[in-house]
Amino acid sequence: MRELRYLFALLVGSKRKYVDPSRAVEILKDAFKSNDSQQQDVSEFTHKLLDWLEDAFQIKAEEERDGEKPKNPMVELFYGRFLAVGVLEGKKFENTEMFGQYPLQVNGFKDLHECLEAAMIEGEIESLHSENSAKSGQEHWFTELPPVLTFELSRFEFNQALGRPEKIHNKLEFPPILYLDRYMHKNREITRIKRDEIKRLKEYLTVLQQRLERYLSYGSGPKRFPLVDVLQYALEFASSKPVCTSPVDDLGASAPASGTLPAQSSPSTIEQQGPSSSDVPSTSPVQRSVIHKPFTQSRIPPDLPMHPAPRHITEEELSVLEGCLHRWRTEVENDTRDLQESISRIHRTIELMYSDKTMVQVPYRLHAVLVHEGQANAGHYWAYIYDHHQNRWMKYNDISVTKSTWEELERDSFGGYRNASAYCLMYINDKEQYLIQEEFNKETGQILVGMDTLPSDLRDYVKEDNKRFEKELEEWDAELAQKAQQEKLLSQIPRAPAPSPAPVQAGEPEYLEQPSRTDLSKHLKEDSVQAINKAIAEQEDRGPEAIMDTSSDNAPAQPAPNQRVVEVAIPDVGTFVIESEEGGYDDEVMLTPNMQGIIMAIGKARNVYDRCGPEAGFFKAIKLEYTRLLKLAQEDPPPECDYRLRHAIVYFIQNQAPKKIIERTLLEQFGDHNLSFDERCRNIMKVAQAKLEMIKPDEVNMEEYERWHQDYRNFRETTMFLMVGLEFFQKKSYMEALLYLIYAYQNNKELLSKGPYRGHDEELISHYRRECLLKLNEHAAALFESGDDQEVNNGLIIMNELIVPCLPLLLVDEMEEKDIVAVEDMRNRWCSYLGQEMEPNLQEKLTDFLPKLLDCSTEIKGFNDPPKLPSYSTHELCERYARIMLSLSRTPADGR
Repeated sequence: MRELRYLFALLVGSKRKYVDPSRAVEILKDAFKSNDSQQQDVSEFTHKLLDWLEDAFQIKAEEERDGEKPKNPMVELFYGRFLAVGVLEGKKFENTEMFGQYPLQVNGFKDLHECLEAAMIEGEIESLHSENSAKSGQEHWFTELPPVLTFELSRFEFNQALGRPEKIHNKLEFPPILYLDRYMHKNREITRIKRDEIKRLKEYLTVLQQRLERYLSYGSGPKRFPLVDVLQYALEFASSKPVCTSPVDDLGASAPASGTLPAQSSPSTIEQQGPSSSDVPSTSPVQRSVIHKPFTQSRIPPDLPMHPAPRHITEEELSVLEGCLHRWRTEVENDTRDLQESISRIHRTIELMYSDKTMVQVPYRLHAVLVHEGQANAGHYWAYIYDHHQNRWMKYNDISVTKSTWEELERDSFGGYRNASAYCLMYINDKEQYLIQEEFNKETGQILVGMDTLPSDLRDYVKEDNKRFEKELEEWDAELAQKAQQEKLLSQIPRAPAPSPAPVQAGEPEYLEQPSRTDLSKHLKEDSVQAINKAIAEQEDRGPEAIMDTSSDNAPAQPAPNQRVVEVAIPDVGTFVIESEEGGYDDEVMLTPNMQGIIMAIGKARNVYDRCGPEAGFFKAIKLEYTRLLKLAQEDPPPECDYRLRHAIVYFIQNQAPKKIIERTLLEQFGDHNLSFDERCRNIMKVAQAKLEMIKPDEVNMEEYERWHQDYRNFRETTMFLMVGLEFFQKKSYMEALLYLIYAYQNNKELLSKGPYRGHDEELISHYRRECLLKLNEHAAALFESGDDQEVNNGLIIMNELIVPCLPLLLVDEMEEKDIVAVEDMRNRWCSYLGQEMEPNLQEKLTDFLPKLLDCSTEIKGFNDPPKLPSYSTHELCERYARIMLSLSRTPADGR
């Protein structure tokens, strides 16, 4: 009792995130230890706990009584009484019994009231009322209800064929407010009358439903159809255009070779013209000529009906038949509607049978729901408890306490969804406000909250524990500070710089693979901002050489002594003679798709450059490049050819980035200093750099600019995670593949939340992540089945460190049905071992492991740091991505 008092006091006033109940649990385990050392059912444990607490309170109450009858709070709160009235072998009896948790059967019932009706009546109801009857049966009537009423839902039954218990997953609904008037002894006479009336209505309802079924499933064969549809089909057949010849003969017939109409037309050329209607027959026969079409003659002739039709039918026959079918169909529709309305009225009458004022005087409000997920021999437990002061449901799942909703409670508690369902319901008397009302200080009248509600000894205990917790926090902070200081000292140790093929400005976006000008900082915060359109407008007012250094540009460029002249072959572009200072350009950058496109655009703008000068050539080149990228963005290539990986601007266009962001990025690419390898490129590069310097600070939001480029970096990183994960998967290295695929899915989901073209195909990543988990689960199960200690441990390590942490990722999205099914398959595989004989040590390991596997929580646990990604150039990334996508047997479109 003392440990329980401490435990509940800590729950009220502790500053810790959660309270460790180990000490109280160990005492309870010792007190409730059974002889067979088997795991006890939670209902059995609850029974024993209530009995134990009742005995403990009884001892305390007897010690403190002063000549009065001792009061036991457990009995007053949780125990009620019912009267058992019945007939046994013709003899009547009445017994008053006390109950704590009231047991209810679930199987075969759809809601809580049906369970209660079945539990309150055993045997034939009529036998309890008749004077001379040898039948046996009994009724239960509540004479005294407890303030806290607990229903124990029996969701387990023993399967005789398999020789083991099984869980009942059937759906069972229960209301937030439960009226118990119909089960009270004082209302038994009126309840019996209403039960008789409900029984009569249900018998009548059964007859009506059988009649309706004959209308909805008409026919004598294995296939049946609604009678209304049968009549409609007959009406449509009768109203179809008559055809006198066999449809087979008509299809096989050929037209005359000469293409002329014979003197006597065949019957197939005579058709009725007029309004095509199922209700009005056609009446005007007209002759049509057959046109010979040698290339289409094998098709069905257009004058033949596309469905069967009567061979011969007169106008009089058709008129009579249509009239009968119309009338019969109307009669059947009316009969069906009348039956459906009668059935609905009876259902409504039954639902409202107990809604009169005399039967809604004993309301009980749902206060707590205890949920179990798993199978009969193992599972995970959590609870929903209603916060009456905040008017909301709270979910208590191990150390996690979160806000919840009635919809979530329904999903997890009613059953029929996954393997989760309620096994215990706690209702409280809605008229006993003392159960939920706030406590007040008798002297000040203020509301007592938190530790103020505790007795002095428990308040002191909680304060001491909070002091210990604060000390632990201080020690932890000191330890973290010490580690941070050590890491800082280590980071200050000078290290040898890594060799670099060319000077690259730090902080430049990696995906561009084109270092910026040396006079620009990482974020370009001091640059002025101006859009390309404005620069184009300024071209009319300024000469093409206005912003160029004419003295240096007009002179033919001669190689300086410290320059080198080399030929560079650029794929898809051609061979260029490059003149540059040593280290003035980056060979690898010159091969990127961005640089290829820019050089190609400059080459195509050569005539404009020669005729009008560098600035006109620049505008022509940038227009050509933007047009090319826009065309790529509008194409729908196969999954292996993703233009977004080749060009950041394609990604921006597809995702509707602001025009200013796209223009700024294009200017940056045309202003890259690697273009200084010949005179034309160098002059156009200078124009682009000058345009960048003319941009005003209020024209481009540099924070937004950086966000878009960061999103593109994230997209490339996600692509690498996906690509490497799929490569590992194809090599059957599932453990290595899993972490890459997990991060690919999570990063991709975040990208797709911003737009449908921000990431890759979510279904593809989800499929291979799911397959990876299933493969690992099978491998771990095989290791467990081997029985070898080392292999069993390895299998459980795979489950605990890889599979179990990933399950919330699959369960968090309820719309992903395939993921939920996969989780159930993995759980069922391990639950199947429960009915098998195995060594005691294996049974113990399985019992310890299963609750983790069956945890229904969707709280995502922390993962290891993302795996290290190798460095790829754009060409390498595109080639490897294309290769892996082509090799997949399942390749839906990537995000389009």
